[in-house]
Amino acid sequence: MSGFFRSTSIVGGLTLLSRVTGLLRDMVYSRMFGAGVLMDAFLVAFKIPNFMRRLFAEGAFSQAFVPVVSEYKVQRSHDEVRELVDGAMGTMAWFMAVVTIVGIVAAPLFVLLFAPGFHADAGKFDLTVDMLRWTFPYLLFISLASLAAGVLNSYKRFSVPALMSTLMNLVMIVFAAWLAPRFERPGVVLAIGVFVAGVVQLVFQLPSLIRMGLLRRPRWRWDHAGVKKISQLMLPAIFGSSVSQVALLLDTLIASFLVTGSISWLYYADRLMEFPLGVFSVALATVMLPGLAAHHAQESVEHFSATLDWALRLTIVIVAPATVALMVLAGPLTVTIFHYGEFNAEDVRMSSLALVAFATGLMGFSLVKVLAPGFYARQDTRTPMKIGVRALAINMLLNLVIVLPLAFYGNKPGLHALLALNIGISAWYNATMLYRGLRNAQVLHHAPGWRRMLVQVFVGNVLMGIFLWTVAGDTERWMAMRTLERMEWTLLLVAGGAAIYFATLFVLGLRVAHLRVRPPGGG
Repeated sequence: MSGFFRSTSIVGGLTLLSRVTGLLRDMVYSRMFGAGVLMDAFLVAFKIPNFMRRLFAEGAFSQAFVPVVSEYKVQRSHDEVRELVDGAMGTMAWFMAVVTIVGIVAAPLFVLLFAPGFHADAGKFDLTVDMLRWTFPYLLFISLASLAAGVLNSYKRFSVPALMSTLMNLVMIVFAAWLAPRFERPGVVLAIGVFVAGVVQLVFQLPSLIRMGLLRRPRWRWDHAGVKKISQLMLPAIFGSSVSQVALLLDTLIASFLVTGSISWLYYADRLMEFPLGVFSVALATVMLPGLAAHHAQESVEHFSATLDWALRLTIVIVAPATVALMVLAGPLTVTIFHYGEFNAEDVRMSSLALVAFATGLMGFSLVKVLAPGFYARQDTRTPMKIGVRALAINMLLNLVIVLPLAFYGNKPGLHALLALNIGISAWYNATMLYRGLRNAQVLHHAPGWRRMLVQVFVGNVLMGIFLWTVAGDTERWMAMRTLERMEWTLLLVAGGAAIYFATLFVLGLRVAHLRVRPPGGG
């Protein structure tokens, strides 16, 4: 397990860099553009290709591609692996190029489909369409970049792929802070920045693939057995891998009918919630999938189960305090990160409300990230698809029955938080069903000590929560602070809360060795 721990630490550290630069990017957004028409339009224009990216590239494709590459790596020659990569890269390039062209031509229809509420405001609708025509090509470049990342991750070269998001954030900071304000249409310049970021992320990874001898001449190879297998696994994975993204996009549709600013408030809250999710859970899932796929290819059931059990333990220990901290510190964190320039007190209040709602589902989101690879590594993409579709149905039913009627009869600020809450409920359902599926399949067995660990984590979170609640104070006090003072208090709370939590775990007997579970017989 030490190899997994090291790899997770490396990916987690680089992902932390990505999340920090992402927060800096969002701070620039909030300061320069606030939560008004321009940001609502930009976020919709970016979410549409970003949603498809997570659906096709980081979602379905990665979860179908990595197990097949891992199987080829274990059972085939290096030349056969290169042929698979060439075929997959060329086939995806052609397919995504067609999708991109359709997206550019049909941009008004996409905006009408995903943000129908914008149609009532001609200026907002037209601005979103113009932006989308620049952001849609991002899908082509980031899909190919994700394919390259999947290959590198399969060979345990995690560092280069983990830096992709950081590169994008830096590009977007340059465009938002320095370029966009200099032009008459700053929103369109932001959209061009997304296009440029996609190109940079792809180009950054190609030299690594070429040096490893895994990319020679990408070409259309639909007849290749490995490419066919990937495509067969992808179809169900498209639905199962990105349910939360589908839910977020559908929520954007509903939010387009809510008061102006709702989409932006959800975005800023989601960015704060994504920080711990990306730094730990996504990093852990990235490292797990190639390892689990290799264990499956080697028919090592004990190592497979031990890896899942180890990942679940780490998730509970790390994500539980993150959940408590986000809920208790929702106001102070929002003030510290975003309350500058155009981002006013009402934006703080509404974004904080959404953050509390999102935080209730953080553990559910994290468990899905950790449990789903247990299916994908076994080349089972249908089970997560079925569970994911049911979770999505629950989310949309709650929105249609509760949120949409309230939006049409007495539309008031605050309804967006119900959208976030419903996403969390569906995530918990998704995680629960995935867990049951792995247990029923007899590929997940728990090592001793779970009950004791849960008690230790519960006590640690209670003591940490009391400390944070007592020391933080109300949000109004934070808004009156100077920038440096806010940062100092945030660091104090984070460091103090972490110290109390981990000290409590230590006093109650939890050690790092307890989180390094080895399968029977060692390993």
